[in-house]
Amino acid sequence: MLALQRPQMTRVVSRATSDHVAVRAGVQPLVASSLGTRRVASQLRRCWACGRTGNVTLTFCWDLTAADWIVHSDLPWQQLVGFGPAGFDAYARLRFLPDPIRAGQSENEVDAEWRTDQLSTLFEVLANDTTTPDDCYFCVWEGFGGPAKLASDDDVVYIDDEKPGAWLADAEPAVAPEPASPPNAHLPKAVVPHRAYWLFRGPLADGGSWDAAEGLPGQFSLDAADPAFVWPADHAWCFARDVDPHWAGIGGPTLLINQLIADPHLDVVSADPTKDQPVYQ
Repeated sequence: MLALQRPQMTRVVSRATSDHVAVRAGVQPLVASSLGTRRVASQLRRCWACGRTGNVTLTFCWDLTAADWIVHSDLPWQQLVGFGPAGFDAYARLRFLPDPIRAGQSENEVDAEWRTDQLSTLFEVLANDTTTPDDCYFCVWEGFGGPAKLASDDDVVYIDDEKPGAWLADAEPAVAPEPASPPNAHLPKAVVPHRAYWLFRGPLADGGSWDAAEGLPGQFSLDAADPAFVWPADHAWCFARDVDPHWAGIGGPTLLINQLIADPHLDVVSADPTKDQPVYQ
């Protein structure tokens, strides 16, 4: 059966999905002609930070030195992942949902939409409060990572490489070869207690287009995952968002924090990172 000849099978995507992309089992997918198509498509999509379109210039970081101020922080981990490193003059919370009104309240009891659309406004303001808006760092939680998808299973068949005349007419559906190990197992991660992150570098306006980043292995995809940390190279401020809270933390100069609190398009409130924060159950 063709499905059992895994080392000799070629993956073929139907022309309805992509013009003739073939990937040999055991070889990284982007050696095929899908590379150019995938990167162009990713680079032209809208970025979450400022709603900009155009070429994306993010870089996947194999050197994690820039994240040392987070990785080597001695803060309690909940405070670190909620607000970022210590040392800023002031801190605040950007609320995606209103704070709970009673202990034990569930998010399901809240009659409101998650206001993640505020991120574009927030980063537009933050871009004006740094000398390095084109040189920023982004940490993305490893839990968002997964294998890239070139096509759905319904569009894929496998053919026997040992038959020179075999092509789509002779192909039969088969089970895709299982990867020997997770595609992201070898990638460097910035690690803090209970969390680990991939690190990216580039303009603040390009945040969110992780899959178009230079140096990111092609078989690995983050799609449009939200960042866990964002900071400019000059450390003027830091944005932090953990996976559980209904809010994100921001540390920066007092003038900047006051500006965010006063912005009518943002639901920002002052915060003390050393205190317990509102939480839904």
